[in-house]
Amino acid sequence: MRNPFGLLTLLFSMLVAPAGSAETTITVGSKNFNESYLLAEIMSQTLESAGYQVERKFGLGGTLVCYEALVNGEIDLYAEYTGTLSKVILKLDATPAIPALNTLLQPSQLLLLDSFGFNNTYAITLKEDLARKMALLSISDLREHPDLKMAFSLEFLNREDGWPGLARSYGFSTKPTGIEHGLAYQAIDQGKIQITDAYSTDGDLQRYGLIALLDDKGYFPQYLAVPLVRQDLPQAAMIALRQLGERIDDVQMRTLNGRIVIDKESFSAVAADFLNTQDIASNPVADDTMWKDLGINTVVHLKLTAIALALGCLIGLPTAFLIYRSRNLSRVCIYLAGLLQTIPSIALLALMIPLFGIGQVPAIIALFLYSLLPILRNTITALITIDPLLKRVAEAIGLTGSQQLIHVLIPLALPNMLAGIKTAAIISIGTATLAAFIGAGGLGEPIVTGLALNDTGLILRGAIPAACLAIIVELLFELLEKALVKEHMLIGQLPQ
Repeated sequence: MRNPFGLLTLLFSMLVAPAGSAETTITVGSKNFNESYLLAEIMSQTLESAGYQVERKFGLGGTLVCYEALVNGEIDLYAEYTGTLSKVILKLDATPAIPALNTLLQPSQLLLLDSFGFNNTYAITLKEDLARKMALLSISDLREHPDLKMAFSLEFLNREDGWPGLARSYGFSTKPTGIEHGLAYQAIDQGKIQITDAYSTDGDLQRYGLIALLDDKGYFPQYLAVPLVRQDLPQAAMIALRQLGERIDDVQMRTLNGRIVIDKESFSAVAADFLNTQDIASNPVADDTMWKDLGINTVVHLKLTAIALALGCLIGLPTAFLIYRSRNLSRVCIYLAGLLQTIPSIALLALMIPLFGIGQVPAIIALFLYSLLPILRNTITALITIDPLLKRVAEAIGLTGSQQLIHVLIPLALPNMLAGIKTAAIISIGTATLAAFIGAGGLGEPIVTGLALNDTGLILRGAIPAACLAIIVELLFELLEKALVKEHMLIGQLPQ
């Protein structure tokens, strides 16, 4: 069974699934760099012109996230590269042709369609004037300059067809640092680093005046861009996608990428224009939907946060009420909830994927787990620090344990309980921006896209509304506290 938590996943899916989903909807995914976004948009518009409804899950956090989402049926297709498929996913020593790769993919029920036509291989790049000054022509020349500061994208730094194999092949002993791919271009332009990895069809090469060093040992394999689809994709959809075969060469892909990163055109506009010129589809060039997207992303962000916070309260508060009298049990529960907080947010989201797939379900579960600690800790701390005299008075007048809790302890603990819930809400709002890496949407979408394009404006489209939401939540909780908490209820409580 693929998902051991199938029932839980189903319940969450029913809770967060959009109403009215059509059976003919095809889900297109992409990795989190600009060319993958563009190819995904081209495929999406091609399918829409063939009469299909398309759900876009762009900006997923890397190769293995996309591949696992495809195998598990979370998405129906995305653009992959033959070199990446061979080296990273199938762990092959060579890069077979597409028919041979399809034979190997048969057990996974996946299929490679015809190549788009271009080879986007890895390249080691630097500023053109620096290369000229230091007479650097090939990758081998870098051995003579170990003082040059290298920083590579995190995926390149760790995948076998990236830095580990390159270092062995060329005999490098230096240890470069890691950096997000889109930010590497900005760093190299500002002189903070001198060497980084790039894709040979990147528009940023022209934008920042970079050149690629000659791969004189022929280390990098061929990376033909290809639609990777599930075999159960409708045949008519596959026929539509095959129209894209051999339509884009290396120069044209670099030009299309340049229109996005240099001319700041949108993915949808560039894709529509390309399909129109190729007579594949007659799609209208989309207008900028900034405000529409902002509204949708904000609603999704609030949805993720609200459901996670509600679950945190439904489980965290009753748990605290049940265990606060036992100091040992309370310590254990708070300690376990604290351990969850030590797991980096992006790592926790990645750990959710094998269990719950991608999308809103794993994002909500991760946010719920993060919300437990402040709710548990504040509630238990508030209950055990109430003045013992007040507790003895409640016992003396004959109140039962449950009556003491409802009429005395909870009202007195309410200020700190609300503070814990408020903290959990603000943590969830901030952490939910990372949920875009697993296709959950929200205000993280423009942030992830902005990182891919090194576009500060796009990043701010997500960051500023998220910050505003946190401020609004803070103010709403202050109003709620004024309405619910009276002056006499603050006696004996911890200072806020």
